[in-house]
Amino acid sequence: MGLIASLPEINKQRNAVFVMHEKSEKLIPLHTHNKGQLSYVEGGIAYITISNRTYVVPARHYFWVPQGMPHILRIGHSATVLRSLYFYAHDDDSNDFYSQLGIYPASELLIQMINYSERWDGRHVTSQDDNFEFLVAMKKLLPELNNKALPIILPTTDDDQMLRIIRYLEKNIGERLTLAEVSRHFNLSERSMSRLFQSSLQISFLQYLKTLRMVKAIEMILKTAKPVSDIAYEVGYTSISSFSDAFHEFTHSRPTDFRKR
Repeated sequence: MGLIASLPEINKQRNAVFVMHEKSEKLIPLHTHNKGQLSYVEGGIAYITISNRTYVVPARHYFWVPQGMPHILRIGHSATVLRSLYFYAHDDDSNDFYSQLGIYPASELLIQMINYSERWDGRHVTSQDDNFEFLVAMKKLLPELNNKALPIILPTTDDDQMLRIIRYLEKNIGERLTLAEVSRHFNLSERSMSRLFQSSLQISFLQYLKTLRMVKAIEMILKTAKPVSDIAYEVGYTSISSFSDAFHEFTHSRPTDFRKR
């Protein structure tokens, strides 16, 4: 049973943990759970959209979605294995971690624990099952890990004019894109363009462009074998060092180290 087909099943036993390990490339439409969702992205890349913001989840990272939070999940690469555990929520008030969306690098310990849970794939695990305490310990461990959230957030919008501008930026991401040049292309003043970004996306033109470039770079690092230097130029950077510094700012990792994960 796939994840989409399992959505109604996840909510059936509130005090249990539902386990789902799936290799897929698909869109899981807007939905909620009465449980907190822990998902580990093994290979490839995934995207979570919540309230007009898309969060990028690269390989060897995990995300936590609190219970009741509506979200869209997109698996962006055929090699992606999504290992998910949906935890009971009756103790979520024990730590602020459980009430906040977060994306974090996965430690080796957590990866091994998540992999171990595959023995329960596709079913609920309750307090009556052997080793249920193992899953309880996993949930309690999450707030204690090195939870430095990954701040890769790409705002989205339904504004038609803004969508045309975004498509233009995506198509020309390797070019020297400036506020002045993009404004001229769309027959807008720089001030009007800046206001449009702030009103539609709540982010500046430069910050959006920088984030978009990082998202495209992460996708190429994870999906292709292209040299990092080629990727840097393809997303609009003219020097490897400036690309590497910007990448580190977003991911807390250098591009070459990120690929090795």
